[in-house]
Amino acid sequence: MRWVSIQKEDFVVQKEYEKLCSGNAQDGAIVFFVGRVRDVNEGDDVYTMTLEHYPGMTEKALHQIIDRACAQWQLTRVNVVHRVGTLAPSDQIVFVAVSSPHRHDSFDGAQYIMDYLKTEAPFWKKEHTDQGARWVSSRDSDSEIVKQWQSKE
Repeated sequence: MRWVSIQKEDFVVQKEYEKLCSGNAQDGAIVFFVGRVRDVNEGDDVYTMTLEHYPGMTEKALHQIIDRACAQWQLTRVNVVHRVGTLAPSDQIVFVAVSSPHRHDSFDGAQYIMDYLKTEAPFWKKEHTDQGARWVSSRDSDSEIVKQWQSKE
């Protein structure tokens, strides 16, 4: 089972976690990640972050990332929630969770999905800082991590 949700409203981690657990006695490993808005980036205070996307295109890209992860690891269930709109520091942005029979598949699958979300998913982020507004691009370190995954594929 796979769930993808792009939404303005906040999510409840327990509720999203329960999707992976409900009726799922075969999986012994669940790994999840929650990303939040930081209050400082590149040395500047961040007041808000606005996330934009293209409906339809974004969901398609997320499903493609999940499909690739499921082809590499035994992932029984995957749940990805990504927020859009204007968020404040410490607001939740993203929830990525996977379940599998074994922990290594869950850890690797969750990390792979998150790493590709940072580099491939069509989200545009604008930070509003004490130095003004600026678009946030993916970091070189994120691209380097993806290159490591690509060398293993």
